[in-house]
Amino acid sequence: MIQTVILFAVAALPAIAAITLHEAAHGYAALALGDDTARRAGRLSLNPLRHVDRVGTLMLPGFLLLVQALTIHRIAFMFGWAKPVPVSPWRFRRPRQGMALVAAAGPAMNFFLAWLGALAGHAIEGLPGLIGDVLDQMLDLFILSNLVLGLFNLLPVPPLDGGRIVVGLLPEPLALAWARLERAGIVIVILLVFLMPRLLAEFHIRWDPVGHGLAYVLPWARHVVLRAAGWDD
Repeated sequence: MIQTVILFAVAALPAIAAITLHEAAHGYAALALGDDTARRAGRLSLNPLRHVDRVGTLMLPGFLLLVQALTIHRIAFMFGWAKPVPVSPWRFRRPRQGMALVAAAGPAMNFFLAWLGALAGHAIEGLPGLIGDVLDQMLDLFILSNLVLGLFNLLPVPPLDGGRIVVGLLPEPLALAWARLERAGIVIVILLVFLMPRLLAEFHIRWDPVGHGLAYVLPWARHVVLRAAGWDD
């Protein structure tokens, strides 16, 4: 029982912190640009319960935790999402560009948190026994969760942050056309990232562009973060 609790804490707490602060960053960025919608909705908060999404915050991380605990007996990866923080772009002086800045604040927060996690590693270096092992694994997962969440959200498909950044950067006619993808964006992401690779794998077809991209970029991003925090890596 104690081992299960420790395993859950090691896996869940870093992911919850990454997701919560990602969403809070959107709200604070919007507030800085003149939109207090998130604050009036009670979502400008560091309380994880304010941002909980039943599927993205509870069911998916819980499923990943269970599968990894039963198969590889360790937690190598956690992922999820929270309820989007409400933003009213028309309250910005330049709505498209303002929304792009608000979107960019989420991944930027995750990369900053990954760097802070790497810095914290110096404080626990050399701690003996179970406490040292647990904290070391928790920090590794904290860095990994933030990097994965930040990089994944930079995919240029609305409603992901990268899609909204693209809308803010494109000329208006192209931006309006790209923004229309938001209606089907989450379906596109689920199909391309989760369902199609698994389905094609059943026919021995290896096609997972997002997974392969993350597998290539993630080690590089981790190396950059560790070097920036003073580790030789």
